[in-house]
Amino acid sequence: MIVALIAACEIGFWVLLAAGLATRYLLKMPRTGLTLLLCEPLLEVVLLVATALDLKNGAEPNWTHGLAALYIGYTVGHGHRTVKWLDGHAAHRLGGAPKPIGPPRYGMGRARHEGKVWLGTLVGAAVATVLLQLAIWYVDDPSRVTSLESWRYVAWRAAGIHGLVALSYLIWPRKAPAGESEAKVEKERLRR
Repeated sequence: MIVALIAACEIGFWVLLAAGLATRYLLKMPRTGLTLLLCEPLLEVVLLVATALDLKNGAEPNWTHGLAALYIGYTVGHGHRTVKWLDGHAAHRLGGAPKPIGPPRYGMGRARHEGKVWLGTLVGAAVATVLLQLAIWYVDDPSRVTSLESWRYVAWRAAGIHGLVALSYLIWPRKAPAGESEAKVEKERLRR
C-alpha cells in the first residue's frame, strides 16, 4: 500500500505542477496557479499520515516505510528548487518571460551551485532521519525497527556521496573551453 501511495504522490506532484503552471501561464490565472502549486506539500502530508496509520494498525515496519521517509525528505530538500526551476522555464515558454539564467558552467561559480544543491540533499537526509526516528519511537519495539534504522544510513550515505561529488567541483573546478576566459563564458551565460 505504501509503495502505491508513494507512486501516487509522485504522479500527483507532477500533475499538480503541470496544472499549476498551465493555469498560471496558459489560462492567465496566476493566483489560482499559485494555489495549485502550494497544494503540493499536502501530498507529503497525506503520505506521512498514511505511513503513520499503517504502522499504528500493526504493519511490520519494512523498506516501504523507510522509502516513504526518504521520499518526503527528498521533496522537502529539493522540491522548492525543482518547482522554481520549472516555473522559470514555463514563464519563458508559455508566458513570454526572458529565458531563465542557468547555473554557472565553470569555475568556482559552478562549485558554489553544486554546494547549494548538496545542501538540499543534506536537508532531505535530516528530514528523513527525523521521520525515521519518530517512526522508531512510535513502534517502540527494538526487534521490529531494524529496517527503519538501516534507512537512516541510506539517507546519509546518499548525502555523503552527493557531498563528495559537490566537493569535486571545488577541488577540481571545470575550466572554460580553450580560448575562452571564464569571465567571458559567464558574461555570455548571463546575457542569454
